[in-house]
Amino acid sequence: MRAGAENDLVTDDRPGYGLRLIPGLNGLHDGPNLLRRRPNLRPAPCPPEWRPYLGEYGWDHNILYVLEREGKLTALVEWRHYYPLEQAGPGVFRFPDWGLYDGETLTFTWQGAVAGGVLFPKRPSPGGDGYFRLTPVKPVEALREAALSATPPPEKGPFRPSELIELRTLDRTIRLDIRYANSTNFLGVPLYTQARAFLQRPAAEALLRAHRELSKQGFGLLIHDAYRPWYVTRMFWDATPEDKHLFVADPSKGSRHNRGCAVDLTLYALKTGKPAEMTGGYDEMSERSYPDYPGGTSLARWNRELLRRAMEAEGFRVHDAEWWHFDYKDSEKYGIQNIRFESLSKGNITYGGNTADR
Repeated sequence: MRAGAENDLVTDDRPGYGLRLIPGLNGLHDGPNLLRRRPNLRPAPCPPEWRPYLGEYGWDHNILYVLEREGKLTALVEWRHYYPLEQAGPGVFRFPDWGLYDGETLTFTWQGAVAGGVLFPKRPSPGGDGYFRLTPVKPVEALREAALSATPPPEKGPFRPSELIELRTLDRTIRLDIRYANSTNFLGVPLYTQARAFLQRPAAEALLRAHRELSKQGFGLLIHDAYRPWYVTRMFWDATPEDKHLFVADPSKGSRHNRGCAVDLTLYALKTGKPAEMTGGYDEMSERSYPDYPGGTSLARWNRELLRRAMEAEGFRVHDAEWWHFDYKDSEKYGIQNIRFESLSKGNITYGGNTADR
């Protein structure tokens, strides 16, 4: 067997069947042939006249997605069947002559989209003003008081000594948009008193490498959150309805944010300073936050994948339900911390795990 053959790809894994593809620097080798990797070129922006049609239509059990894909307005049924549409008139698009809606039209109205004689109502888009918000289960100030008086869960060590690094000290082109320091977050009130971001040194250095690699393509990293005191995680959990708990960490286990090994971020264009288009908004508690959500535009999905590739190349892993959330590989080696930013500003930034500051 060829050295390293365990990493080869086989189109049919039955013994003696299938085509063996050998990964190479420039693509896949099929015997003497080289299947070159297609360049991952940045897509063109979605035509502005199509943007009013983009979105989700229908019901929870039957959603019709309208997105832009490969330069065409496209309908997606059940996350599986893509139908490139051809415009037949103002607000009217024709399905291709195959599939579920063979030769029929998709007509957009103020109510939604009509396909096959059925009206699929337009589903509301979370965060209509650009910021997702929910109604907390209890008043935020009551949650804050309870969280500040609580104690993080005990943990068995030993843990690495904490060495939180302020990200802006690494490279001034790493930009901050700390949503929890103002009201542009899902609870609509400030949670932090300072707009700052910290990570454990290995994670911070890995993030810096990703930032510099992205700069070669004209992008930088825009940080929304990084190290988060445990009491804020407790507030998030207690504020969020149970059916949305997928999007917040359980304080009884602690968050990787509490360990200084998670970061929430996006891309921004170095030339303009503007955030890159993505498939959903930060902290949006909906399917649009999933890292494999198929909707939106080709450019938004390309930006999302560019961010993911850059971060994962440096030892981060994207969260299953949040395209913006990345966990560093060594998070379990650090303890939960509850240090507020006010103490970090004193310059004493090295702490042991499970430490409180109240």
